[in-house]
Amino acid sequence: MQFLKTLLWFLLAVVLAVFTLGNWTMVTINLWAGLRAEVNLPLLVVMSFLAGLFPTLLYHHAVKWRLRHRLTTLERTVGDLRGAATPAPPVPVVIDPVPAPAAIPTAVPPGGA
Repeated sequence: MQFLKTLLWFLLAVVLAVFTLGNWTMVTINLWAGLRAEVNLPLLVVMSFLAGLFPTLLYHHAVKWRLRHRLTTLERTVGDLRGAATPAPPVPVVIDPVPAPAAIPTAVPPGGA
C-alpha cells in the first residue's frame, strides 16, 4: 500500500512539473480598486487548488474528530451498562461427600467411667 501511495505522489509531481513547464506564462489578475497583479499561471492554478482543498480538508477532519469522540463516548457507555447488567457470579458451594468422623474424646470427664 505504501508503494502505491508513493507512486501516486510521484505521478502527481510529474504531472505538475509537465504542466508547469508547458504553461509558464504570466496572467494578469484584476484586483479591487483598479489594482492588477501579474502571476505565473502554474502558481495561480496551484493556489486555486489549495484554496479549495483546505476548507474541505478542515471540515473532513472536524467531522472525523467529532465522530471518533461520539464513538468513544458510546463505547464507554455500553461498557458501563454491560458491567451493571451482568449479575455477580454465584458463590460455589462445596459439599464434602465424605462426612467428617465423629470426634473421639481424648479425656474422660470426671465422675464418668
